[in-house]
Amino acid sequence: MVSSTESAGPPGAFTGLPGGVAVSHLSVYDWPAADGVCGGTPHMHLTCSEAYVVTAGRGAVQTLTTSGYEVTPLAPGTVAWFTPGTIHRLVNDTGLRITVLMQNSGLPEAGDAVLTLPPKYLTDPETYAAATVIPADAPVAEQERIARARRDLALEGYRVLRAEGPEALAEFHSSAAALVRPRLAEWRERWRRGARAAASVTGEQLDRLEQGDVSHLAEAVVRAEQPSARGKFGMCGRLEVYPAG
Repeated sequence: MVSSTESAGPPGAFTGLPGGVAVSHLSVYDWPAADGVCGGTPHMHLTCSEAYVVTAGRGAVQTLTTSGYEVTPLAPGTVAWFTPGTIHRLVNDTGLRITVLMQNSGLPEAGDAVLTLPPKYLTDPETYAAATVIPADAPVAEQERIARARRDLALEGYRVLRAEGPEALAEFHSSAAALVRPRLAEWRERWRRGARAAASVTGEQLDRLEQGDVSHLAEAVVRAEQPSARGKFGMCGRLEVYPAG
């Protein structure tokens, strides 16, 4: 994932990705679940909007919000996005590949995603981590086993949320918020160095232009990155991961 986490270079410059977003390339899991559907792990972000640019294959994203359950078809050329609080499950009908744009780059990696595990796994960060963390040094086969097991566990909770409606969804929201509360100070700092810094720089540039000052145009930079890792087991599929910006 390419992430833009801080302003670099001369004053008034921000060299991360536009708007402090993050980019990753995703090959959605083709593992069948108990309901016969192939796809990823249902989860929710608490502070980040997410967008999909479909580049290959076909599938759908199932979403669950206080407005109800929806299914959005995904095909090459589709751009779909959703805001924090949207429980989402990617479905892979055939070879679904997506470029993912994530708001507030760095926050998803810092825990801004809670899987829809059954309530007993959401009681505290340690219990949740024991059910969700994939050890980076484990053999690939073991990483896949854990990723698939946590996907299936999250689907158990997801089915209950769909069946029981608004009250169960409200309880999940509260549990998720309590689970991540110890991380909020860290998240705020990432936001400050990323998305807020990017927006602030735009304001500074507008001020300069209003004053006839074009000096920031001489500070232009160009950056490019190649993936630093391929095939990482993510929540929804295998990821091409980029170094942090």
